[in-house]
Amino acid sequence: MSKAQVTIPLAIPDVRVLKTEFNQSGDLVITVESTKAETRCRKCGRGIGKFHGHGNWMTVRYLPVFGRACYLRYRPRRYQCLECDEHPTTTEHLDWHEPGSPHAASYDRYLLLQLVNSTIEDVSIKEQASYDSVLGALERLIATEVDWSQYSHLGTLGLDEIALKKGHRDFVVIVTARLADGQVVLLGVLADRRKETVAKFLRSIPEPLKNTIHTACCDMYEGYLEALREDLPKVRVVIDRFHVAKTYREGLDNLRKREMKRLKAQLSESEYKQLKGSLWAVRKRREDLNEAQTQVLNLLLEYSPELKAAYALLEELTAIFDEPISKRTAQTKLRKWIEHVIASGVKCFDDFIKTLKRLWEPITNYFVARKNSAFVEGLNNKIKVLKRRCYGLFNLKHFFQRLYLDLNGYRLFRIRPPYVA
Repeated sequence: MSKAQVTIPLAIPDVRVLKTEFNQSGDLVITVESTKAETRCRKCGRGIGKFHGHGNWMTVRYLPVFGRACYLRYRPRRYQCLECDEHPTTTEHLDWHEPGSPHAASYDRYLLLQLVNSTIEDVSIKEQASYDSVLGALERLIATEVDWSQYSHLGTLGLDEIALKKGHRDFVVIVTARLADGQVVLLGVLADRRKETVAKFLRSIPEPLKNTIHTACCDMYEGYLEALREDLPKVRVVIDRFHVAKTYREGLDNLRKREMKRLKAQLSESEYKQLKGSLWAVRKRREDLNEAQTQVLNLLLEYSPELKAAYALLEELTAIFDEPISKRTAQTKLRKWIEHVIASGVKCFDDFIKTLKRLWEPITNYFVARKNSAFVEGLNNKIKVLKRRCYGLFNLKHFFQRLYLDLNGYRLFRIRPPYVA
C-alpha cells in the first residue's frame, strides 16, 4: 500500500538533495551536497576551483516540517589555491549557514519570530533547542544599537525614562522616533538620564538625519531640555501635554486632600461617607464621570467653595489645551488664565504657574502642531509587559535587542512562501 506524499522545495541555494530519512527521535534529516564549483581563497581572495576533498560532516537545524524538527546534513567542499605560496586550502562558505552556528540562517529567523512577545526560556522549551542557541540567534541577527543607515527621515523625537526595577530610581532613557508614516522606531536605550548621557546620544545622530528632526517631545526634566537646546538647537521642543496636565492637577489634588481632612473633622460620619470616591471624582474629567462620581463631585464642591473655584479654573485651563488654536492665541489665553487665578485668591496653582512661566516656550509649543508623547507612553506599556515577561531586563544591550525585536520582529522575520533561507 503506497503512502501519500508531497513535495516541498528546500529553497536554499547551491545544494543538491542526496537523501532524506528519519532519525530515532522521529526528526527529519536531509542530506545535501554543495553544487558550488569554487570558493574564495582565505588568503588572497581570488576565486579558486581546484577541488581538494571535503571537510567534516555538519548537521544544522532547519525549519520544522509538519510539526517535526528538521536537520540538514552536509560536508563542505575544500579547494586549493595554486597562486598562493604553499598552496593553502579553503573550506567553502555556504550562504545559508553561518560558520560555527548550529542553525541554518532561516532557522535563526524562525526562532526570532517565535521570540516576539515571548521569552528565550519559552522558545527554548517549545523548540527543544538549548537556551544558549536561542540567545545566539538573537545575538547574530539583532544589533545592540541603532543602525542609522535604516532611516532617511526621523520626524518627531521622543525622550522618556523608565525604571528597570519597580520602586527603584535606576532609570534608563528610551529614545524613539515617530516617522512620517506613523511608525514608532526605537533609537536608543541610555544608561541614565543625566544631561551628559542624553547629549552624547544626540551628538551621535548623523548630521543629515538631525536635519530631518522637526520636533522633540519630552517631560519637564531639565536634563532633557538642556541637552536638546544645546545639541538640536533648531528642533522645536515640546513638553508633553500629559506631564503639563499632571502638574496642574497635582495642585488641585493637594487642595482636595487638605479639604477632605478639614471636612472629616467638621462633618458627621454619615455625611463624610457620602464623599467616598472623591479622589477619582476630582481627578477625572467631568465628562468621564459616571452618575455616582458626579454626585460625589457636586457634593464635595458644595462643601468647599475654595475647591469649587479651583476646579472651575482647572476646567478652564483644560479647555484651553483642548481648543484647536494657534500658539499665539493660546499664550494670550494662558496669560488671562493666570490673571483669573490671581484674582480668585486660589493658591493651589502657584507652583504650576511658576513652572509655566519658566517653561513658557516648550509648553506652548504644543499648540503649534499639537505634538505629544503619546507614542512614547504607548511604548512604555510595551516595555512594562516585556520586563514582567522576562522577570526584569538589566543588561541594556539585551534590553535594546528584545525591545527592537518586539517592535519589528513580525515585519522582519515572518516567513513568506516559499520558504527563503
